[in-house]
Amino acid sequence: MFRFFSTSRQNRPDIAIDFGTANTRTVLRDGGIVFEQPTASCFSNKGGKELFLTAGTDAYDMLDRASGGLHIRRPLARGVVQDLDAASAYLQYVLKSVMGRLRLSRPSAMVGIPADATKAEASALRTVLSDAGFGRISLVKETYAAAIGAGLDIGAARASMIIECGAGTTEIAVFSIDGECLIRSVRGGGQSLDEALIEHMRARHHFLIGLRTAERLKHAISRQISLRVGDSSGIGADPSNHMVEIKGRDLRTGLPATRMLSASVFQPVFKKHLVPIVEATRGVLATIKPDLAADLLSGSIIATGGCASISLLSEMITNDTGLPIEAVNDEALCVSRGLETLMAG
Repeated sequence: MFRFFSTSRQNRPDIAIDFGTANTRTVLRDGGIVFEQPTASCFSNKGGKELFLTAGTDAYDMLDRASGGLHIRRPLARGVVQDLDAASAYLQYVLKSVMGRLRLSRPSAMVGIPADATKAEASALRTVLSDAGFGRISLVKETYAAAIGAGLDIGAARASMIIECGAGTTEIAVFSIDGECLIRSVRGGGQSLDEALIEHMRARHHFLIGLRTAERLKHAISRQISLRVGDSSGIGADPSNHMVEIKGRDLRTGLPATRMLSASVFQPVFKKHLVPIVEATRGVLATIKPDLAADLLSGSIIATGGCASISLLSEMITNDTGLPIEAVNDEALCVSRGLETLMAG
């Protein structure tokens, strides 16, 4: 279905795609990232038919703002295709955006996919890529691409470990000399956290916010929330010192309003969301061979993906396992960088 990937010069793909639940990036050989936009498609309903209008940034900017005749659809959920029509339309939009650089009728593509994707989910991805106009398709495990993009020597004798924290899924993998040793996935990533923040604001504060506001809120407080409540020493200080402004609608009055809340009120929301990731990480460490576990004691766990910036995740994993978390530069770009390296052969 999909596996570790190697290419000959004759079979190198023309384009690599990090088709993410929240954002999509495309990479051309020797051209770097040439497309980076939200994964969203906009359709209009005319005469009972859904007609594609636009995608990417233009569609995302209409999220929670579109009129009754417009529908913003997210092609992916939990890392895999959930809406075939929206996914195919979006990938056509991607292909059209980069077509001038490719000068090919049906370019070959290398595309990332969650390691635990089923045959049906992989088949759905291949179908929408083919329908969108791509030719030969190669699927690559996102953890593998992320590890390469983060600079890990995954073929080294000493074991290494990575947590790829995406918007749709979080995956934990251990690599050693013979490749991938073990992987576990948690379906649900940053997008699930956005939904949890919306529900928290509705249930606890009688305040309605949209997905775009929830996403901005998540990014605004992701580095502020800490386990060390009550510490005023600076780094990891009491998150209640950080206030965040949230705009939405007061459900009591029905009117637009603003709330000023401390980051600390969101700590339980973040913790509940992160517990399954911590448990999965512990599960991987408890399952690998003793010699591999010993290797990890003298190193650190590499965190990649857009949600790797959540400080609380690093604290919770370190507290639970005793292993430090190491951040990388531009953690959200690791899969794209890895795909670019693999595409070069």
